[in-house]
Amino acid sequence: MLPRKLLLLLLVAVGVEAGVEFAYEGFPAAGLSLDGIASVTPDGLLLLTNDTDLNLAHAFHPAPLRFHRTSSFSTTFVFAIVSELNDLSTSGFAFLVAPTSRDLSSAMAAQYLGLFNASDNGDARNRVFAVELDTVRNPEFADMNDNHVGIDVNSLNSSAAAMAGYYDDATGAFRNLSLASREPMQVWVDYDAAATEITVALAPARSPRPRRPLLTTRIDLSTVVADTAYVGFSSGSSIVMCRHYVLGWSFSLDGAAPALDHAKLPKLPRIGPKPQSKTLAIALPMVTTAAVLAAVGVGLLLLRRRLRYAELREDWEVEFGPHRFAFKDLFDATAGFKDKRLLGTGGFGSVYRGVLPGTRTEVAVKRVSHESRQGMREFIAEVVSIGRLRHRNLVQLLGYCRRKGELLLVYYYMPNSSLDKHLHGHGHALDWAQRLRIIKGVASGLLYMHEDWEQVVIHRDIKASNVLLDGDMNGRLGDFGLARLYDHGADPQTTHVVGTMGYLAPELVRTGKATTASCWRTGCWGTGGMAPLSARWTRS
Repeated sequence: MLPRKLLLLLLVAVGVEAGVEFAYEGFPAAGLSLDGIASVTPDGLLLLTNDTDLNLAHAFHPAPLRFHRTSSFSTTFVFAIVSELNDLSTSGFAFLVAPTSRDLSSAMAAQYLGLFNASDNGDARNRVFAVELDTVRNPEFADMNDNHVGIDVNSLNSSAAAMAGYYDDATGAFRNLSLASREPMQVWVDYDAAATEITVALAPARSPRPRRPLLTTRIDLSTVVADTAYVGFSSGSSIVMCRHYVLGWSFSLDGAAPALDHAKLPKLPRIGPKPQSKTLAIALPMVTTAAVLAAVGVGLLLLRRRLRYAELREDWEVEFGPHRFAFKDLFDATAGFKDKRLLGTGGFGSVYRGVLPGTRTEVAVKRVSHESRQGMREFIAEVVSIGRLRHRNLVQLLGYCRRKGELLLVYYYMPNSSLDKHLHGHGHALDWAQRLRIIKGVASGLLYMHEDWEQVVIHRDIKASNVLLDGDMNGRLGDFGLARLYDHGADPQTTHVVGTMGYLAPELVRTGKATTASCWRTGCWGTGGMAPLSARWTRS
């Protein structure tokens, strides 16, 4: 018999060479190498991400492949992105080729797709080739939009990218596809080593491969892909519950990837409520006319009431801390959002003063429409960030409510309005003791966000109108709609300037990188900002 060590070496060698071509039409017996939250469902679907928040997912063909530096390769796979929110996903996923020596455990979830982290993104030592299917526009990676396909080499800043879709063979017209549509789609990726050319095509599942590819670019992968490497998929969950499924996958070295038989692919789980029973559908029309009329009359009354107070409620919301308010309670608290309760309006929407029934707590209700500058993602960012922050100099978010077309945030009412009113003559004049107390309060809140909380929160829009004053004239920082969260020690890595122009720190406008240091200086520079409060308030 062969010695145990020699036998293991032979098995590894066989595994390396045996994987030059494979096809999986479902994954129950594929023996994939899985880590993180990746799994194979009982139905045979490869499930990369589940409902777990901010975790990695990797799935690789079990045996490494020998690319010999100059090998061509071809792959195709069928996938579906199924989000709890229709057509909204806060992370994508990627097909990748990674060296056997690379440890992906240090990668980050969410926008990093489980591929890299803030410090190694762009490092040539990664030796990673990937094709990303991204459903979020991340300015720090110069993404073109929130629905694109990108070719990545050692970085999430794509070497080439295109809007998700395909070119119709009959007309040549471009057809858009929504990656997060919950519908199966097929991707084809080919690398021609002789021409150093990569092509990527995308189409709805069961459609033929488009003759014109979505992406074509010249990249010499011989300097990127290691001689021995793994092929597979990578993703990372985020704050919105989203499931990334792979239904089938084939791969070939130095040849065309085997075609997938769509009839053999596992089915996606049913989405939405069960269809109505046929028996019930037949029985209902047989009720008497009087009963129908009575039911319709009652139903119309209930429907009118229901529509008046209708809300949106989705499963992902149970993970967030802030309390969910009933719209009816907020409607009653603000006297039906009457104009006499209006505190102010702006690009963010409108704010109303209210008194909660029962507790008699005074609140400010911020009513934001989907058409305003703060959309769903900004709403989620604010709920997730400020909803878990607890500090006496931060405006406390009490809860929220969602309706079709609008979002509502509920805060403690600040009776002395915003700081800018008092600085510019619309309130009573502030003496220097009050000014100093406000400065120290806002600084204390910033210190908590930057150093004392579990993550670093960069506000990115500090200005006098976002500093509110309570009954004792203490300053409280509010409006976290543009806030970004980072792990302590991580580099923000952003190149997209946000905030109110005229209030931004000079280096933020120049570099595009929001940091805790620039956050201290933001708001002090514009004449309408914090400068009138104290000309000496800066911190480096």
